[in-house]
Amino acid sequence: MKNAVLFLALGALYAFASTGEDSKTGFTTGTPDIRSMSALAFGPEGVLFVGDGKGGSVVALDLNDKAPGSVEKLAVKNIEGKIAAFLGTTAADVMIHDMAVNPLSHNVYLAVSRGRGQWGDQEWLLPNDVADATVLVKVGPSGELSEVSLQNVRFARAALPNPVSADRKHEWKEGISLRTDTITDMSYSSGTLYVAGLSNEEFASTLWRFPYPFSDEAKATTVENYHGAHGKYETEAPIRTFVPYALGGKEHLLAAYLCTPLVVFPLADLKDGEHVKGRTVGELGAGNYPLDMVVYKKDGKDRLLIANSNLPFMIVDPKDVESYEGGITEPTKTYLAGVRYEPRPGSGILQMDLLTPESLLLLQRHPGGNLDMVTQSTRWF
Repeated sequence: MKNAVLFLALGALYAFASTGEDSKTGFTTGTPDIRSMSALAFGPEGVLFVGDGKGGSVVALDLNDKAPGSVEKLAVKNIEGKIAAFLGTTAADVMIHDMAVNPLSHNVYLAVSRGRGQWGDQEWLLPNDVADATVLVKVGPSGELSEVSLQNVRFARAALPNPVSADRKHEWKEGISLRTDTITDMSYSSGTLYVAGLSNEEFASTLWRFPYPFSDEAKATTVENYHGAHGKYETEAPIRTFVPYALGGKEHLLAAYLCTPLVVFPLADLKDGEHVKGRTVGELGAGNYPLDMVVYKKDGKDRLLIANSNLPFMIVDPKDVESYEGGITEPTKTYLAGVRYEPRPGSGILQMDLLTPESLLLLQRHPGGNLDMVTQSTRWF
């Protein structure tokens, strides 16, 4: 699927051997202690952000991958099998948790777990529920794969304030700790890393904002949304995927939740320590995980594309969101409500990101079982 806080007592936050810290950027050289690569996102100058849900932190990695690159099309057949081959395991034991394309080099980075733990046979589990991604894989412009070593790299770490406790169990996923939803998605925009997930607050669904470089305290806002399909306000369901986007000249987050309510949060409302109700502008289909979300251009106009577990691609015109008045605050009488979307075929899409302004990179599970990395022109959408 696509594209923290005061850098507290740095010695206490780092479990590594350090060779010195850059006081301006907070970067140090060493081996970061990353327990789970729950989410990936790229920031400025080729910096890769890794959301460590189990570790309750975000880590910025400078992998020295800054040289401009170009690739028009990328295809890797049976990518799980190829990853398994150089990890010395089987494709059945490999899972890809997240994917991010470096906008400078166009190299692709994958958060990968080796082994599926004891929970791999439950229907509604996501990769982070099943195992911890601890391997970072790079895919080069010709499709060549390599494991990225995290020994003696430049990195900076910032801690999440009050992440959800590992002792809290999921309400309907048997045996699963809510800690797997500490970080569900991340996105960088205009000097800020936005992180969605669950905290230990009474209203657990949280949006954190980390100034970057990591130098100041993170800001945390608990959030809720009205879910028309469920007929209630929800405060414990985390945002599953989101993008920053300007509506009417003001910055917002467009966010999707399980069962696919589409919710708008003005960034100006996300104040530290506050609780905010998002504006639900669409009910796009129940019984579905929204897995990833990107904004692309077609014919000079922005389009929002959502990839789903049980539904086709959804294309939403941001202008429709901008012009939608009010919000959904009562149970919906039909399966769909609010802003319209245009469906596109797209089964088995697990991850996506922009490869170029004209093409999307997709991880697609085919009926035969193989997971392939494929490129699709945005013209098709």
